[in-house]
Amino acid sequence: MALKEACGLLGIFSSSFDKTIAKTVYYGLFALQHRGQESAGIAVSDTNSIRHHKGLGLVSEVFDEDELEKLCGKIAIGHVRYSTTGSNVFSNAQPLVIRYHSGELAVAHNGNLVNALEIRERLEKNGLMFHTTTDSEVIAALIARSQTNLIDSIFSCVKQIHGAYSLLLMSKDQLIAVRDPHGFRPLCLGSYNGSYVVASESAAFNTIGATFIRDLKPGEILLIDDSGLKSYELPKSKRSLCVFEFVYFARPDSTIDGVSVYLARYRAGAILAEQHPAEADLVVAVPDSGSVAAIGFSDQSKIPLGMGLIKNRYIGRTFIEPSERMRNLGVRLKLSPLKELIDGKRVVLVDDSIVRGTTMGQIVKMLRDCGAKEIHVRISSPPITHSCYFGIDTSTKRELIASRFDAESIRQFIGADSLGYLNLEGLIEATGLTEKELCLACFNGDYPVMTPMEGKKYLFEKR
Repeated sequence: MALKEACGLLGIFSSSFDKTIAKTVYYGLFALQHRGQESAGIAVSDTNSIRHHKGLGLVSEVFDEDELEKLCGKIAIGHVRYSTTGSNVFSNAQPLVIRYHSGELAVAHNGNLVNALEIRERLEKNGLMFHTTTDSEVIAALIARSQTNLIDSIFSCVKQIHGAYSLLLMSKDQLIAVRDPHGFRPLCLGSYNGSYVVASESAAFNTIGATFIRDLKPGEILLIDDSGLKSYELPKSKRSLCVFEFVYFARPDSTIDGVSVYLARYRAGAILAEQHPAEADLVVAVPDSGSVAAIGFSDQSKIPLGMGLIKNRYIGRTFIEPSERMRNLGVRLKLSPLKELIDGKRVVLVDDSIVRGTTMGQIVKMLRDCGAKEIHVRISSPPITHSCYFGIDTSTKRELIASRFDAESIRQFIGADSLGYLNLEGLIEATGLTEKELCLACFNGDYPVMTPMEGKKYLFEKR
């Protein structure tokens, strides 16, 4: 699986000064590490000033005990990043902390703006200097340039930006969460020891012992300060929650907009078994992306589920680098087939998606080399035929194998005996939501927002 999500966010507004607030955010970010492995950061306000620490790497690599003990305060926001715009350099790590006319502001962003280049070039012509190559700084700049209070500045900003943005903003005495009017990316509210918590996924609440309250509504601005909660609404747009949150990105123990991610994946696997049955001896998941769908497939088909692929969980971020050489090397380092289980068996191999096809081809070959008699690949989502512009680092369309080849050609390319994709109707059914509530653009090209001709991850580096 080669797709990567943009970022994970977690913020806390404490009822009182908390010496361990950064440690709580730190543990919460562990639960969101799957959303970004390139950099991590935490910013804390003691109501007088904002201090922050960030760096490249995993959460455990960026922070140590000494750094966390220095970050004491009442409000904190944390961020884990995978770059979907801008390269993986220190300056692009978040939260971004800026000084402006009203003091200090920390900004953490999940998603992608489709008009970031246009806005940035306009601001640069007016004399503004940028210090990063991420579209998140465009958001910070628009807010900082506004001469009104913070809420009005946010309203002014969101009138100008288009695309996906779940945001956490922190001033010296306020925590503000924003979910874009389409609701592309998840964001939810919880409570913790008399404090409020906001996170990208509810699974983070379980880690720190917080209680889920609700999801932020698409187009909601939520202000948290000493007086409590205050909610504002942005102008309505078509709701377009990214369906890939249910396919791959979110943790299975999260609930997004009222839908259990685990149950959505389980149902997808069960429906897949109905749509593409196979005569086989064993169902094998590609861990961890296909694990839940494989359970659903096995239960529905009555074919036993076996741990035919063992995942090495101690590789580290080096092998998440998005280069062809590392992807090819990483498959065999991350996955090891269990020959004793596979040898002589007809195997149903379940995964969530096929992007370029090279990874699946290598997995199929590994199973063949271990003596698999037949390999029937089953994918719990439709073919990915279009690029994403809203916070997923997909390949350009020409690199997506399903944009160029039909299922039979892909089957031949990966070397499987058969190949079956869950159709779009089945995926929608699995989520329990309606087609009108989801962004399905990577499958059908129906973008909720006008997009550029071609996505450019290194948008600002290559100008």
